[in-house]
Amino acid sequence: MKKKVIILSIIAVVIISMGLFFYLRGNGNNMAYKTEKVSRGEINALVTATGTVNAVTTVSVGTQVSGTIKRLMVDYNSPVKKGQLLAQIDPANVQAQVDQANANLWSAKATMEKAAVATLDARRTLQRNKELFAQNFIARSDLDTAETNAQSAEAQQKVTKAQVGQAQAALKIAETNLQYTNILSPVDGTVISRSVDIGQTVAASFQTPTLFSIAQDLTKMQIDTNVDEADIGKVKVEQNVSFTVDAYPDTIFIGKVAVVRNAPITVSNVVTYDVVIQVDNSQLKLKPGMTANVSITIETHPDVLRIPNAALRFKPTDVKVKSEKTPDKQGMKGTKVWILENGKPKPVKVTIGLSDGNYTEISASELKEGQEIITDSLNGKKDNNSSGTPRFMH
Repeated sequence: MKKKVIILSIIAVVIISMGLFFYLRGNGNNMAYKTEKVSRGEINALVTATGTVNAVTTVSVGTQVSGTIKRLMVDYNSPVKKGQLLAQIDPANVQAQVDQANANLWSAKATMEKAAVATLDARRTLQRNKELFAQNFIARSDLDTAETNAQSAEAQQKVTKAQVGQAQAALKIAETNLQYTNILSPVDGTVISRSVDIGQTVAASFQTPTLFSIAQDLTKMQIDTNVDEADIGKVKVEQNVSFTVDAYPDTIFIGKVAVVRNAPITVSNVVTYDVVIQVDNSQLKLKPGMTANVSITIETHPDVLRIPNAALRFKPTDVKVKSEKTPDKQGMKGTKVWILENGKPKPVKVTIGLSDGNYTEISASELKEGQEIITDSLNGKKDNNSSGTPRFMH
């Protein structure tokens, strides 16, 4: 009894296997196609780039005198006003220079007064010798000597007067340097970096060191982007911009193109141009130095008929379509897409317009909104539909 059951089971398996074989063989020529619907919507042509968020105006505050930092009045993120004290360099050495320059000025003034007295004495001697020479009481040589001494005294007085001017200038320089020991903010803004600490020595002999960086207004930012030379011709001032930053991946920020700079930037033989984008940062979410992924809207066509770009790349590869009279032989030239008619791909001529990389605008076409259009051929996938009609995937 058991042997009969086993034999019947084997026979059933063989019959089912043969049935599946002939069924799949009969449907082996059916093609499966992936389709999508023709839709209506907006097409935005974009230029993408990356850039860095910066403050519109960033002021580097340095020092013109050397010395040791004695006091620090601000730190990172401190709001400051124009003229506010940021730090102070130890003024002891500079104050000594002021005192020395002041003493030199007083010495120069005293020398000038002495020269004035000598000039007055020389003039009196000259006048007296003129009277004596007129009465033949002295020789001509004595008169000449008196004239020479008077002229020499006048010249010396001019020299001492110039020395007073030099001393005054040296004193003014020393006093100015004393004022420079107080590091003041040149603008209203926010301190975004501090490069010194109390007790640190700064040297301004060859290059002015930067002590602080102050962003003038963090509520208005700009993005400096590098746009490829192939796309720069499409970018214009006042075009709309959308961008994201890694800190807020789900937030789309809005801006406008402010400047398209003409200076090329060449890195590894790749030429780009700096496009400056103005951004409102009233919520203070954006911070200097953030990397922005930018999309510049070049052109927008609202409410147009559009098809996926994959439909433009599709071409039927089954043998039956190739064996029939093709559309190209019938004189259909230009861009075409494919739809299904009676289970077979049929070409439809289209005129394409704007593209955003995913969808392309079409016009002057027989296609209608909602109509299925072929985007891919799923060749090699067997169709299990008993009716023998093509299988669709949406």
